[in-house]
Amino acid sequence: VADLVDITRLHTADPDHRVPHLAFRSDRMSDTRILPMEEVMTSYYLRMRVQDRPGVLADITRVLADASISIGAMIQREPAEGEDQVDIIMLTHEAREKNVNAAMKEIEGLPVVTGRVTRIRLEELQ
Repeated sequence: VADLVDITRLHTADPDHRVPHLAFRSDRMSDTRILPMEEVMTSYYLRMRVQDRPGVLADITRVLADASISIGAMIQREPAEGEDQVDIIMLTHEAREKNVNAAMKEIEGLPVVTGRVTRIRLEELQ
């Protein structure tokens, strides 16, 4: 079906206002420098499972602060009855990818953190 749409578009659209193949015009591409992933600045969603005891949150926030990562919001719910672990969810302000990678590695090494830290990049498209 896509081929039929392309053929119809070529014959019915004004040549100066056609949607080009692959939806972009290569002659209008700029030489924008692509950043290495380690240098990308964006916000993050971080989720981690931790033991429910005093000082855990302080340990995690200290690691983030040392990596120049600021917390925008945080949720920690009460553990279910009989559970001794809880999920912590954090949204960060913009941070550099390499700092987040280093902080995640250090957080995962804490004895109170069980498992891996889940990360999702949050990007605002403008």
